[in-house]
Parts: sequence; C-alpha cells; structure tokens
Amino acid sequence: MSAFIVLGAQWGDEGKGKMTDYLAEEADVVVRFQGGNNAGHTVEVEDKQYKLHLIPSGILHDDKLNVIGNGVVVDPKALFTEIDYLINLGIKVTPEKLVVSDRANVIMPYHRELDALKEKARGKNDIGTTGKGIGPCYTDKVERCGIRVCDLLHKEVFEEKLRINIEMKNDYIKLLGGEPLIFDKIFNEYLAYAERLRPFVKDTSVVVYDKIKEDKRVLFEGAQGMLLDIDYGTYPYVTSSNTTSGGVSNGVGIGPTMITNAVGIAKSYTTRVGKGPFPTELEDATGDWIREKGHEYGTTTGRSRRCGWLDLVILKTSVRVCGLTSLVVTKIDTLAGLNKLKVCVGYELNGKVIDYFPASLEDLAKCKPVYEEFEGWEDEVANARSYEELPDNAKKYLKKIEEFTGTKVSIVGVGPKRDQSIRVTAEL
Repeated sequence: MSAFIVLGAQWGDEGKGKMTDYLAEEADVVVRFQGGNNAGHTVEVEDKQYKLHLIPSGILHDDKLNVIGNGVVVDPKALFTEIDYLINLGIKVTPEKLVVSDRANVIMPYHRELDALKEKARGKNDIGTTGKGIGPCYTDKVERCGIRVCDLLHKEVFEEKLRINIEMKNDYIKLLGGEPLIFDKIFNEYLAYAERLRPFVKDTSVVVYDKIKEDKRVLFEGAQGMLLDIDYGTYPYVTSSNTTSGGVSNGVGIGPTMITNAVGIAKSYTTRVGKGPFPTELEDATGDWIREKGHEYGTTTGRSRRCGWLDLVILKTSVRVCGLTSLVVTKIDTLAGLNKLKVCVGYELNGKVIDYFPASLEDLAKCKPVYEEFEGWEDEVANARSYEELPDNAKKYLKKIEEFTGTKVSIVGVGPKRDQSIRVTAEL
C-alpha cells in the first residue's frame, strides 16, 4: 500500500504541477484534495506547455485515474473550459480518466460576484483574492447553505436550494452595490452543466479507498502552498481551505493511517503573490533579476511575484506542520549566475532569534532575517541529469537545506520540463 502527498512548502508557485506530473509516472491515481480553479499548475512536456487549474496534473498521462475530491470547490464552467482546452491539445479527458466527488461544493455565479464586490469594499485592506468565488463558496459550505454536486444532479433539490440562495445573495449583492442575479438564467445554465457533469460523478471516497486497498499507488496533489493554509498560513492573506497534509483526510475521505509519505515542494528561493509580510523579500535589482530569470508571473492571474532569498524557517515549519518525509527543491537553475547567495536560518524578533513562523502578522512584520551566505555557481545546470553533475556549490546549498530542516532532498528540479528532474533518493 502506498499513498503519498505532494504539496507546496512555501506560499505556492513552487512547481507542484510539474512535480506532480513527474511523480505521476509512479502512480496509478492522482487526487486533488482542496482548492479550486484559483490554482495554477504549469507542466511542460517536450515542446508543449499545459496550464491546469482544477484538473489534477496526472491527466497528461493516459493510464492514470484523476480524482477531484470533496474538499475541492468546483466551478462547472471553469471545469468544462479546462476539459475542452485539454481535448484541443490532444489530451483525452473521459469519465474513465477523470472523476468528480458527489460531495464537492459547487461555485455559483453569486460566489464570483460577491468575491469581487467584497474585495472592492475592503479597499486598501483587500486580501488579493483571484476573484474566482473560492472564498464565498467555502463560506457557504461552512454556513451549511452550499450547493453540492449531488444536489446539482437532482433537479428539484437544486431548484429549491438555488431559489433560496439567490434570494438571500441578491440582498447582499445589492447592499454592496451590485446588480441582482436572475434565477432562470442561472438555473438553466447549471442544468446543462449537470448533464455534462453526470458521467464524471462518483463517491470518490469509495473510489480512492478501494484503489489503496488494491495496492495501487495514489498521489494526493495539493494546490496553493502551506503558508496559504487557512489555519497555519499568513492569515488573513490565505486561501479558504487546508493546504497542509492534514487536509487530505477530510478533502478526500480516507483515514490518515492510509497515507505513507508527504513530499514538500520548495523553490530554491522564496516567492509570494499579493499582500502580507515577507521577511526575505528582495526589493532591489537582485529580486528583479530572479523574477525575470525565473519567469515569476502567476499562471492564473498573470501577477508578478515578489521574490526573495530562500527562507529555511518556512521550510522547517512546513516539515513540522505537514510531517514531510522529503523535500523537492525546484528551479535551482534560476540561481545560476549569482556570485553570492543568502539563506535565512532564523528570525530576530524583539532581540531574540527564533526558528519558527509566528502566528501574528504584526510579529512577523517585525522579524529580521538572520542570514548565512553561500558562494554561487556559474555552471549551467539545466542540462544536468544526475546529482553528480551539479556544481559543488549547488550541492553545498542543498546540503544546508537538509541539515537545517532535518529532511532529505529527494528530487532537484533544474528546469520546467518533465525530464529536467534529478532523482537524488529512490524513496520519497
């Protein structure tokens, strides 16, 4: 039995899509357990690039089953746009390759409308949401007025719930200065989605449980990153779901004892999008250089990412919270060409040095990074295909990551393509 998690160990954008695609070669099933189409996973295979938002990255393999679990919020319009996009690129997407949980909550037009209106109302205190309706949909889920996929498939149930919700949401929409939504238009649109969705819908908890019991290899794919977790991230600048390994059991419907490994994906430097404290941020020419060389612009939004030195305090926190058994370090090729590199090994807070991530944003904003300096490397690493081919200074850099976090580096990414991945250890 082997079921392992792949998740982001920083603020997202670590290269999870590429690494999930790479590790999917060893898996039979790939499962998304949280988030929605606010995720952006870019995968490059040979000369083609694929941008995924909602569908698991294993879809690029013909022989893998892909599962959208109950912890995901599903926008049917976005789902079918992505399916059509993949089909046009020659990727097969059928109910034999993709299944959707009947318990997943559905993103409705009023979720997207409220997302935009509430963000506008926050003014300078905006969170930086993608505007996809993710947060409002999770809000309805917790408030117990959400519409689930199983509701969508029962016309009378869907009609009753939608009518009640639209009446309530329109009052809120008008209060925020928006135009009220029309029931009939939404009802008919989503009935059409329901019929197209029906063949893909299953009780995915049963599907995944049975696959694990059949000794199939199951890969759980996280969206966003650990520091965007609703509980352990830089609240309130977080997403609305549990992005840590603890989110798998609830987001899929299997017990934690069925999970064997957890792999954290981390860039060789640190990036984040939107507002919030960022202790190692480089607001200078070096930060700009990393951004341009690393193409640090969002897959979903196109927004430029803030860039900074590698923060090992973040990685140590991710190891602790997520129970990581190994780390994957990506984009080490981006750093080639810098004479000197810095790595954060602690935060100075109120005269003391700490090695953990504080809960309070006010405390985090006061944290001054404590750095260790490393010699850089000029060697071109994008063509390296074994650990031995990496420059000595790059190996020292990776060794520091292992020593500080107490966690082995199992894979090193030297470029965006599937084959630009160096396996350091056989075990994850």
